[in-house]
Amino acid sequence: MVLESRLELRLTQKLILTPQLQQAIKLLQMPHLELSHYLNQELMENPFLEESLDEVSLDELSPEEKDSLEIQEREADDEGPLEKMSSFSVDEYFEERHSDGRDLGYFNPGTVTPPSFEQFLSRKPDLYDHLSWQLRLSHLSEDVRRIGEIIIGNIDENGYLVASLEEIAQAAGADLSEVEHALSVIQSFDPPGVGARSVVECLLLQVKALRLEGTVVEQILLHNMAELEKKKYAAIAQQRGVPLSDVLAAVKVIEGLEPKPGRNFSNASPTYVTPDVYLVKAAGGYQIILNDEGVPRLRVSSYYKKLLQQQADFPKEDKQFLLEKMRSAVGLLKSLDQRNRTIYRVTETLLDLQKDFFEHGVQHLRPLTLKEVAAALNLHESTISRVTSNKYLSCEHGIFGFRFLFSSALSRGMGSVSSTSVKDIIRKIIAEEAKGKPLSDQHISEILKRDGITIARRTVAKYREELGIPSQVQRRRSIH
Repeated sequence: MVLESRLELRLTQKLILTPQLQQAIKLLQMPHLELSHYLNQELMENPFLEESLDEVSLDELSPEEKDSLEIQEREADDEGPLEKMSSFSVDEYFEERHSDGRDLGYFNPGTVTPPSFEQFLSRKPDLYDHLSWQLRLSHLSEDVRRIGEIIIGNIDENGYLVASLEEIAQAAGADLSEVEHALSVIQSFDPPGVGARSVVECLLLQVKALRLEGTVVEQILLHNMAELEKKKYAAIAQQRGVPLSDVLAAVKVIEGLEPKPGRNFSNASPTYVTPDVYLVKAAGGYQIILNDEGVPRLRVSSYYKKLLQQQADFPKEDKQFLLEKMRSAVGLLKSLDQRNRTIYRVTETLLDLQKDFFEHGVQHLRPLTLKEVAAALNLHESTISRVTSNKYLSCEHGIFGFRFLFSSALSRGMGSVSSTSVKDIIRKIIAEEAKGKPLSDQHISEILKRDGITIARRTVAKYREELGIPSQVQRRRSIH
């Protein structure tokens, strides 16, 4: 085979994502909170970006304030920022402040070390702190106390022991009997049920704290958990040889027990959804407001723009740096503006296509796909997917994810209905069923069919499970 070099012409098509396009795509799919963090990071890294603060109108200022503002502007024009900094003396400033006898409040190396700010921070005690406090108050030997600290360190936020006794014994260098004794001490602490290794053991510890040992309650937890989950109370009564009324009374006690004893000591803060778009009902329709709370309003710094115009005075590396940062700042502002306009257009289209939902509620949600919105806006379907991912919309019916407005179609008479609307109808049917007589999935399917919605029994079961609603047997209120 002979190797040779030659010239060839080829015509090919390639999709190249420029850095600007990549940034625009990245901004488009960011939710509100993530966008705020990203812009604040860019604000710190790029000197050409600065935050644009809201300006006060000149009509709102008094004549004295206007004169003072004009004097400040003239002084700012006469003296540049760098000249101001060079004429400022830190030593003279502190000497002037100290000359009038006022204490500056700063730490002097010759005085006592001030207390740390961490000492003034408050924190809600968690389960570990609560159990450790009880362990310190207990009259125990040093060995048992040391094993107890290891046990408490292996209890999760729900109050369950996640390590085996063998592992704890190996870590503590103690016998298994000593670990079992320390565990029994921990299990006697508040809250009742803490330190258990299973749900049954947790409930039994609470039964022991209530002094119900040897009762029907304990017998059910020990031998009839499977029947209890399926609410087969008659079978439990037959196996235990007790009246049905005693079983029902025991079930009431079990329902009042806490399967997660450490829940009340959790320090986890609640997570609130921040809507990206607000829909406010106005006189002529709806007003679309993009949520910019917490998002810095950026603009290109005028000072650095002037500095860039003097690039002949800088070395080549500095010129290149300034040009790159300038292009990055302008590109970011363009991408941000494009993101806002795209989200606004998508929201406007959704408002038009789902107008009945915004007017009347979930039951009037029509079937809708990403392809329909993309065709209406002459955009690609992937763009609509990025806009609607991880973003929320607030209207008078509540806060909904953008994806909530998209659903598949089910047949209804001569038209179609959204699967989300059908789920809401199923939820209302089950909520209004007679107490003690829960409806079966087949019965619900027949009710929907009478309303013109053709849906199979297995589809009803699927939607019911997605809504987190138990089955007919599990929903049964009483025994007949």
